[in-house]
Amino acid sequence: MSEMRITLVQSDPRGDSIKANCTMLDEWLRDVHTTDLIVLPEMFATGFAAHMPDLATSMEENDAIQWMRNLAERSGAVVTGSVAILDHGECFNRLIWACPDGTLDWYDKWHLFRMAGEHQRYGMGQERRVIEIAGFRIFLSICYDLRFPVWQRNIDNEYDALLCVANWPSARRNAWRTLLQARAIENQAYVIGVNRTGEDASGQHYSGDSMLLDYTGEALIDEPQSVPFVRTGTIGLEGLQSYRERFPAWRDADHFSLQPRAIQSE
Repeated sequence: MSEMRITLVQSDPRGDSIKANCTMLDEWLRDVHTTDLIVLPEMFATGFAAHMPDLATSMEENDAIQWMRNLAERSGAVVTGSVAILDHGECFNRLIWACPDGTLDWYDKWHLFRMAGEHQRYGMGQERRVIEIAGFRIFLSICYDLRFPVWQRNIDNEYDALLCVANWPSARRNAWRTLLQARAIENQAYVIGVNRTGEDASGQHYSGDSMLLDYTGEALIDEPQSVPFVRTGTIGLEGLQSYRERFPAWRDADHFSLQPRAIQSE
C-alpha cells in the first residue's frame, strides 16, 4: 500500500522580506531530497503583517511562488505554504500547491480571522479543496479554518489527511494543539499542522507546536518547542484503511450540505 513522506518546516520569518526568508529556507532545505511533500507555514515568506495586502502581487509576479517552483523542481517534492496574492483587484490569503513539473494549484482561505481584521483586508475563498498526491487525498486549510469542524468534516472519507498551515499565536496554543487532535479523531484522518514560531513586528509570539498526527490523534511528530525545525515523517494508507474498517464511525456521521455565506465587514 502507499506511503508518503511529509516534511514539516517550522520557521521564524525574518520581517516581510521574501528574499531573506526564501534564502533562509533554502539553507534549511538544501539536503531534503527524499520526501513527497514539504509544508511551510501560513505567510511563510513575509509573516502575517497588517500591510501585506498593500504588498501583494499577482501569481505570475510573486517571488515566493517562483521560489516554491524552483524548490519543487530541485527536491522532486510538492511544496505548499500560503502567500498574499492579488487576483482581479482583490487580495487573497492563498495556499499554493507547487508541483515538481512546474504546475500550480491553490486554495483561498475561507474563514478570515475577524479579530485581526483579516475579513476587511482579504477576499474570502469560494470552495473547499481536496488534492491528490502519492495516492493520498489531502484537504487544504489555513489557520482559522481549524476552528470550524463543519467546514473540515470528512464526509464519506473524502480525504485521507487534513493539512493546516498557520500563524497561530502562543496565547491560544492550547486551542491549536487540541483542535488538531480533535480533527484527526473525529475525521479518522491524518492531520498535518504547521505553524510559525518566533515573534512578529507587532510583538505577537508564536509557539510553533507543529505536528503530524495519525488518524487516532496520536503524534507521529510533535515538537512542543518554540524553535525553528525541519522534520520528516511517514504516513501510510494501509493502517488508515484498516482502522476505518475496524472502527467505522464514519458510517454513522450526520449528512449535511454547506451553503455559501458572505463575510460581513465592520
